[in-house]
Amino acid sequence: MTTTSVTFPFSNRFATELPELAVAWQSEDAPDPRVLMLNDQLATELGLDPDALRAPDGVGLLTGNAVPPGATPVAQAYAGHQFGGYAPRLGDGRALLIGELTDRDGRLRDLHLKGAGRTPFSRGGDGRAAVGPMLREYVVSEAMHALGVPTTRALGVVATGRDVRRETILPGAVLARVASSHLRVGTFQYVASTGDVELLRRLADHAIERHHPAAATAEHPYRALFEAVVAAQADLVARWMLVGFVHGVMNTDNMTISGETIDYGPCAFMEAFDPQAVYSSIDVGGRYAYDNQPVIAEWNLARFAETLLPLLADEQDTAVALAVESLGLFRERYSTTYGAGLRSKLGLPATVEDTVAAGLGAELFDLLRGSHVDWTNGFRALGTAARGDYEPIRGLSVDLVALDEWLARWQALGPDPALMDRTNPVYIPRNHLVEEALDAATAGDLDAVQRLVDVIEQPFEERPGLERYAAPAPQDFGRYTTYCGT
Repeated sequence: MTTTSVTFPFSNRFATELPELAVAWQSEDAPDPRVLMLNDQLATELGLDPDALRAPDGVGLLTGNAVPPGATPVAQAYAGHQFGGYAPRLGDGRALLIGELTDRDGRLRDLHLKGAGRTPFSRGGDGRAAVGPMLREYVVSEAMHALGVPTTRALGVVATGRDVRRETILPGAVLARVASSHLRVGTFQYVASTGDVELLRRLADHAIERHHPAAATAEHPYRALFEAVVAAQADLVARWMLVGFVHGVMNTDNMTISGETIDYGPCAFMEAFDPQAVYSSIDVGGRYAYDNQPVIAEWNLARFAETLLPLLADEQDTAVALAVESLGLFRERYSTTYGAGLRSKLGLPATVEDTVAAGLGAELFDLLRGSHVDWTNGFRALGTAARGDYEPIRGLSVDLVALDEWLARWQALGPDPALMDRTNPVYIPRNHLVEEALDAATAGDLDAVQRLVDVIEQPFEERPGLERYAAPAPQDFGRYTTYCGT
C-alpha cells in the first residue's frame, strides 16, 4: 500500500472516535486495475476531480492500494439478525471504510470499498467480489437515487486484474461506494452485546452528530435518536414499496441509522404485481417478500430499540415502555408517507379524503394482481388514462368490467396526469436487462451497462427509441432468481 501524491481531502473520524469498532486493515493488491465505471457527477459532488480519479493515484484510491493523507482504512465491526437468527460477530468481511469526505454541501460522507479482500471478519471467505455483482450495485443504486429513494451511491467500479473463484472463474472487481455513514442497527447490536454502556453512549452520540443532530437538543436525546431512525426507515421502506423494489435481505446489519438503502445483493424490481414477490434464492420462506418489508422494518427497529434501553432510562421497565411507545410511531409514519406517495401515483388532488384514496389504491392492486399487470407500466398507463386514453391500461387487464367501473370512479376525482408523470417512472432497471448487461460486462463489453445507466438516470422522461427499456421481461426469461453476494 502506498500514499497518494494527489491530495484527496479525507478524515478518519470513525476510526479515531470509535476505535473499538474499527480494525485497521489494508486492501488486497490489485495487480492490473482498470476503471470500468466512474460516476463523474458524484465525484464532483464530493469535491473530487474525475480525471484525477482515473489517473494512477485515483485508481489506487478506488482499490484501496493508495491511501490518501488523513485516511485510515478500517474494517468495521457489527453484529446482526440474519433471516431472524442472531449472529454476534459479522463485520466487514470483504470491505473497508477508507475514511470520510466533506462534500460540496458540507455533508460528511463515507467512502467504502467492497471486494477489497480478506479481513479479520471474513469468516473463511476470500473477501473478493466479481465484476457482475459490483456493477449490479452500481446500476441499481444509481436507479434508486434517480427515483428519489435514499441510498448509498456508487462512485466507481474497478476491475482488479485478479480472478474470483465462485461456481466458475470470474473477473474480480472493487466497488467504491459512498454513504452518509455505514452505521447500522447491527453496529448497535454489536456494542450492546459487550455490555459497555459508555461505548454505547459514544456510538449513539456519534450517530446523532452524523445523522440526526436535532436529537442532541431534545429533552431525551437518545429517545429522539431512536424516533428519528424510526421515521427515516418508515419513509425509506414506504418509498421502496411505491416503486416496487424488493431488497431481498433485510437483515439488521443491512439497516442503516441514516435511513439509506444499503447492500444490493439479491434485490430486484417487481414486474407483474405480486405482494408475495421473492427473488432471493435463499429466502425460501418469503421472510423478505415485497409485502413483508414494512413488517420486517418494524421488527428490525425493535431490535434497535433493545440496544438503546440502557440509554433510555435507568429502570428496565421504564426504558421498555418508552421504547414501545416510540416504536409505535413507525406505523403512523409509514402510513403517512406511503399514503402521500400513493395519492401522487394515482394523481389525486389533496381534496380527496385519505380513506377514499386508500380504498381506490387497494381496489387497483386487486385488479393489477388479478391481471398480472406490470407494476411500473400499469401506473404509467394509468397516467395516459388520466388524459382520456383508456386503451393502454385496458389492454393490460383481463377484467374490463371491473376496471372500467374503477376508472370511472377514479376519473370523477380529477386525477392530474402531469403529477402522475412526475411520480411514476417509465424506466427502472428491468431484471432481464440488468442480467443481459452484466453478462456482457463480465465478458468485457461495458456498452450495455453504460447504456442502461444512461437510461435509468432519467426515469420519468419518456424518450423515443428506448422502448425495450420500458418493456417487461420476455416470456422465455422465466422466473427471476438472485443470489446473496450478487
